[in-house]
Amino acid sequence: MFRITQYMKTLHEPSPVGPARKPPGPVVIWNLIRRCNLTCKHCYSISADIDFKGELSTNEVYDVMDDLKEFHVPVLILSGGEPLLRPDIWDISKRAKDKGFYVGLSTNGTLIDESNIDKIAEAKYDYVGVSIDGIEATHDEFRQRKGAFKESMAGIKLCQDKGIKVGLRFTLTQDNAHELPQILDLMDEYDLDKFYLSHLNYAGRGKRNRKRDVFHQMTRDALDMIFERSWNELKQGIEREYVTGNNDADGPYLLQWAEKNVPGEVDALRQRLENWGGNSSGVNISNIDNLGNVHPDTFWWDYNLGNVRDKKFSEIWANPEDELMKGFRMSPRPVKGRCGECKFLKICGGNTRVRAYSLTDDPWAEDPACYLSNEEIGVETEEDDRMPLPSAEHAAAVEKKQQFINAVNI
Repeated sequence: MFRITQYMKTLHEPSPVGPARKPPGPVVIWNLIRRCNLTCKHCYSISADIDFKGELSTNEVYDVMDDLKEFHVPVLILSGGEPLLRPDIWDISKRAKDKGFYVGLSTNGTLIDESNIDKIAEAKYDYVGVSIDGIEATHDEFRQRKGAFKESMAGIKLCQDKGIKVGLRFTLTQDNAHELPQILDLMDEYDLDKFYLSHLNYAGRGKRNRKRDVFHQMTRDALDMIFERSWNELKQGIEREYVTGNNDADGPYLLQWAEKNVPGEVDALRQRLENWGGNSSGVNISNIDNLGNVHPDTFWWDYNLGNVRDKKFSEIWANPEDELMKGFRMSPRPVKGRCGECKFLKICGGNTRVRAYSLTDDPWAEDPACYLSNEEIGVETEEDDRMPLPSAEHAAAVEKKQQFINAVNI
């Protein structure tokens, strides 16, 4: 996750650069349930409104949670599917808070209503993130359910009324990029705490929509808009959290923004960004799916590191023998192509590996969604700047592979 506001604050109110901080353990994004009441076009877990066999029981969840605490995991993000469909979600949430985790709830928001808002408040989530894909008509089409937008926004308002920190999550695609200004206006209208822009990742149902990914210029335009908004709000004394995810080129792009707007702080910002280090899949970010399989992050569902029923998470995560994990933990990572030659490798960490893997079967190939030009990243070549879009035949092959994986998971 790239914390735009955090870095903007250091540009607005300069302070000495501290040492790189190493988290005590990885953040765990935990897909407690695969069932969902919606069928969103970009869903990475390819959920459906059915019960999936073999999901972890309440007691199994508790046992894993105990191990996570002993392993110094600081943060649990409870996700799905739709986590509010899990009958024991309140017990799980309470236990997580009692054990001292920072606990976030990742939800589509449609199930937050008067019948459960008191329970949500009693759970004392540190943050509730609600996914929104555009203004009403666009959102409802993405979610493939009429009325989903109104339900989600009503859920957000209920959370606010109870004093719960709540924010929006927005996945950027060609189909909704034009509505980003209106989505950002919702931050003002509802006085929301946090905005998370997610770049589209080619995993799950998102692979099917690979051809709908925004053009690189659209990505740059979106970042420009968020940078300016965060900067202007800070100058007005307004401090909201603006963060992005799934495209670590955002770090170098912010550095370029600072060179134009706050040139005196560029060196300090560069050091802060290098301390951050970019993509942390397999290092500071981890995932447990509904069946107990452990993955390097939420977009690597077709790559299992082990299962918590067979071995403790702590033992799985510490395993030094897995080749992919070895690569994730190398510094620098063994990335190829433009990524390997990029002068910003220390900042972005090679960006999001799953996109390269989805299109080439090579996790260390260059990231096709890097929106910086060869000139900007210091690569000299006469070839086209970026990897071309996949052919229809390749996209079909990837889709067939994913369908097989889903059949096995079910």
